[in-house]
Amino acid sequence: MFRRIIPVASLLIQLAYAAIASSTPARAIDEIEMGSVGGPTALLWPLYIGTATGMFAAENLDIKHIFAPSSAGVQQQLAAGAFQISDSGLIDQVRAIFEGAPIALVRIEGQAPPYALLAQRTIKTIAELRGKTIMVGGEKDITRVYLERMLTPNGIKAGEYDLLYAGSTLARFAALQSGAVSAAILFPPLNFRAEAAGFTNLGFIVDYAKNLPFSGISVNTSWATRNKERLERFLAAYTKAVVWLNNGNNRSEAVRILVEASKQSPEDTEKSYDMYRKIDFFETKGEVSKKKVAEIIDILRSDMRDKPLDINRLFLPNVTRVTE
Repeated sequence: MFRRIIPVASLLIQLAYAAIASSTPARAIDEIEMGSVGGPTALLWPLYIGTATGMFAAENLDIKHIFAPSSAGVQQQLAAGAFQISDSGLIDQVRAIFEGAPIALVRIEGQAPPYALLAQRTIKTIAELRGKTIMVGGEKDITRVYLERMLTPNGIKAGEYDLLYAGSTLARFAALQSGAVSAAILFPPLNFRAEAAGFTNLGFIVDYAKNLPFSGISVNTSWATRNKERLERFLAAYTKAVVWLNNGNNRSEAVRILVEASKQSPEDTEKSYDMYRKIDFFETKGEVSKKKVAEIIDILRSDMRDKPLDINRLFLPNVTRVTE
């Protein structure tokens, strides 16, 4: 007979949150369907932690994951009510709201870009990408902006390279492996896996766009209006999970949780953890900085000249914690 052995640290955490939950009157578990891009990745780390440690259960929440092939696609499905909450590229969330989608930004998720630019083994410098084919997430995806932030200071202008698109970092890695592209923007841990396989790491995006936030958590406004208290419970548990993740004492347990959820190797996951902490990736206070979001709005101005880009339209009143 097979018995699952639960690590002591994980068991103690679950028991602690179970005790909290049992001290309040019993009530039905509230489900929340959350949309994300691609599949289980390090970006969803706080969600897996919140589930594994019982933080969401303590708030009487059960989080169901739904995946879409692209960040823009996630926002389209969120607007249509296919799920209630999403995490995806901040630029796609902001664009969708300004185009009239019934969604709102409730917190920043990734406050720094986590990507790296990986190239074929024969390419050793960014300058060698002139005339080559590079793969990013999409024509209007944030990864294209990141790529431009890397290429421009290295003397490569728009039009001096070709672009191909794939919304999933898994698909971009596959294209790099097959030789279909000369370089691709990759998300952890696939950037580490590519480097281990001999591909050239031309640099991390954070060194070129440190203040450009990566992702946010957005909600369907119709659902949020009817379920404000449930949303607030979700945000409270999520922020607790981020704080727990950022505590270095929890490194080994955090790695175990993501390995179990994503089936990534422990080695790649450990590298992802160390990188995320180094670049201060996850926003820990549950806030939205107007200054950082304004950077995204500035990028969109040339494509949305006919629309009023009022930053206050992005937020959910009495829920989003906005700072200057």
